Amino acid sequence: MDRQTLMALLPQAFEASSLPLGGRAAGKVRDWYPLAGGRRLIITTDRLSAFDRILAKVPYKGQVLNQLSNWWMRRCEDIIAHHLISEPDPNAAVVREAEPILVEVIVRGYITGVTSTALWYRYSLGERDIYGYRFPDGLRKNQALPEPIITPTTKGGLTGHDERLTCAEVVEKGLLGEATWERVQTAALRLFRRGQELAGKAGLILVDTKYEFGVGPGGEVLLIDEIHTPDSSRFWRAETYPQRFESGEEPENFDKEFIRLEYAARGYRGDGAPPEVPDALWAAASQRYISIYELLTGAPFIPGEYPVEPRLERNLREGGLL
Repeated sequence: MDRQTLMALLPQAFEASSLPLGGRAAGKVRDWYPLAGGRRLIITTDRLSAFDRILAKVPYKGQVLNQLSNWWMRRCEDIIAHHLISEPDPNAAVVREAEPILVEVIVRGYITGVTSTALWYRYSLGERDIYGYRFPDGLRKNQALPEPIITPTTKGGLTGHDERLTCAEVVEKGLLGEATWERVQTAALRLFRRGQELAGKAGLILVDTKYEFGVGPGGEVLLIDEIHTPDSSRFWRAETYPQRFESGEEPENFDKEFIRLEYAARGYRGDGAPPEVPDALWAAASQRYISIYELLTGAPFIPGEYPVEPRLERNLREGGLL
């Protein structure tokens, strides 16, 4: 297929559908385009997100998530292969076909959080055996853990969504084979260390994050979805963290926890209809999203349309789609 034919094909959507997660609208919308030989071109866009009743209101959110996630994937290619092939638009990514693994891998470096399933919230209620780990007495909110821990949860599908698991239960329940789960855990911890390293250079702390993986047509494990964005991760400003931690203040953050804290102050923890908040909240949230992009990449955030990439056909060919 020549480039002119491919470019003419792209605007003609073959199928577009929201992926359901437990009856709720999912963050990813996938547009499918037919290619030669029965293959499909898949373009994934991030039009909504977790906590979507709230976060969909943040200006430029989708563009920040897409651009930043693509930036991270290019910097983690030595750790694990990913599904990204090309970025034709600020809101979209051309991705390899992959079957999502129905386990989301959450890596936590600090004990924090305000929602009902958060590590700190459960600890503050007196729990000490959480997600298969035994936590000592005397921990303080927002304190660093001795080592990052993995707390898996189920992704949308036959298992339901957000079922909290221990690492052992992933294999015991038959969600993943032992070898695949070991590969996923190893990759997740390495990705988290890489995230901490690059965040540290930008004056930030990577607090915790969520990784999603899939299996490609050849059986290879791929990193999919987004990575180290303000929606999938928690970031704090490193310079002000020590003083704020000692004084008991919330750290200076650049992620959707900023919004969660505002809602938690009004008694909302993610269930039911969210309360009203000032309109200025959305502008402040947008500034944080843009700031995290600029701090990490060292480049200004420029919204708008990308020019069509001259390398698109080559990237598709290398990705096995042509």
